This record gives sequence, structure tokens and C-alpha cells, in this order.
Amino acid sequence: MTPPSPKVKGKSVQAAMPFDPTSNQFSRRLKQLRAERGWSLDALANASDVSRSMLSQVERSQANPTLAVAFRIARAFGMSLGELVETPGATSSLVVIRAGDHAYHYRSDQDCQIRTLSPLHLEKDVEFYEVQLKEGGALRSAAHFEGTREFLTVQKGKIRVESAADSEQLERGDSINYRADVPHAIVNVGKGEAIMFLVDIYR
Repeated sequence: MTPPSPKVKGKSVQAAMPFDPTSNQFSRRLKQLRAERGWSLDALANASDVSRSMLSQVERSQANPTLAVAFRIARAFGMSLGELVETPGATSSLVVIRAGDHAYHYRSDQDCQIRTLSPLHLEKDVEFYEVQLKEGGALRSAAHFEGTREFLTVQKGKIRVESAADSEQLERGDSINYRADVPHAIVNVGKGEAIMFLVDIYR
């Protein structure tokens, strides 16, 4: 699980995602910050290494940035990702992640889909994911930081969890925790789709 950003440790990130109306706060925030600094789109593109066309689409609410793109934009502004996506003046203590919000979908291919259920603006040592594996699919990861453990619960299907030389099969309702500071994998060994909830704890 090689990180596309400091807090995304293990799942590859796609390019642009379809725009979701629930995430248009990012568009307004980006335009506000660029206006405050007097930057053109070209200037921000050069500073962030994000294409001008992608930045323009995000500002016009025609595309959502992925985590990797958002991280590069935040770095260009000299901010953390949390500072970039926060809503100034917001007072609500409720943070909702909508099922269709593609900003939280950072892997989606024919075998594996991963959605983060952790708020993006939090600096945290715990990350929460929903993992979907097609029949025969696998999520294989390199070692995380020393002391990292993963906690997994199977919602649907039959899987095999591998951690270094150890392995165990699980079915619906089973839970497991294991070392993630060694090479590890989650493999769908059943028929049909497998769905898991995965928690990474970094120490």
C-alpha cells in the first residue's frame, strides 16, 4: 500500500472522478484561495503540478479532485490537506460522508474498489475503509510503518487474509486483526463479490 499522500497508505488513486454536487465546497474554497493570492490558473498549475484543465474543471464544479490531486493543491498553497478542505466558519459537529461522494473513492478498477470512511480533514492515526473485491480479486500491500495493525470485518463473501507467512480464511460476520508492518493481502476466495470494513491503526 504505497501512499499517494501522507495519510493514504495503500490504495492506488485514479485520475479525475465525476463531479458530485455534495462536494462543491472544494470548488468555492479553491477559487477563494486563488483569488486571495492573486494567482492565475497557470500559476497554480505550475505550483501544484496539476494541469490547468483539471484545475479549471474543479473550479467550475465539473470534476472532483482525487486525494492525490487535492494534496498537491494544498501543498502549493502551503497548507495541509485538512486546512484546504475545511469550511471556514463551519460550526456543525456532524461530518457526513455520502455514499456517492467520489472524493472519497480513491481506488476503483475491475477487481477492487476502496472507499475511505474517514473524514479527509482530520489528522489521524486511524483510517477506516470499505473494501469491495470482485470474485478472484486481491488487495496486496507492502509493509506499512512499524507497529501498524489492520482490523477487518467481513460483511459479505469469503476471503483469505495473509500477513507475512500467516493466513486465515474468514466468512460473513468474522473479524480479524493482524500485523500490517509486513507484506499482507486480502484475497477473495469465494464465489461472487466480497465486502469488508477495514481499519488501519498507525502507532
